[in-house]
Amino acid sequence: MSTRAIAVLKRHKADFYVVRYRHDEKGAAFAAAATGTPIDLTVKTLVADLGRGYALALMPGDARLNLKRLARVMGVKRAAMADTDSAERLTGYKVGGISPFGTRQRLPAVMDRRLLAAPRVLINAGQRGVMVALAPGTIVDVLGCKVADLADDAPGR
Repeated sequence: MSTRAIAVLKRHKADFYVVRYRHDEKGAAFAAAATGTPIDLTVKTLVADLGRGYALALMPGDARLNLKRLARVMGVKRAAMADTDSAERLTGYKVGGISPFGTRQRLPAVMDRRLLAAPRVLINAGQRGVMVALAPGTIVDVLGCKVADLADDAPGR
């Protein structure tokens, strides 16, 4: 079984492995518990509306995205969470399985800086119940994404 996200990682010759779990509930906390992965190493992919476009925010599962910080990093006045319909239309993935890889529309991405401290993280692979484990630096390389302090409790508030 493959997804668009897995195909993108293979094309980039990324070092990753697939982790499957029974998807009974949406959210990073459930995915972390179901896979036995610490929640801070389970990445959630959030879709944000920047007013003149959209972006992805890659956050540790236990962190809350600070939308003002994201707006500042993206050079816009404000950011808001995209609604479910928009997120699914833009990415081509269902909420609960949104991956930053292989999105239907190319979206800029920003990764929360604290994820870089981990040797491996788990991130959605484009289908509910399917994730990939890989180095955070690989995510940055494949996506060409920015890295910034995006969490509410990040330094420099």
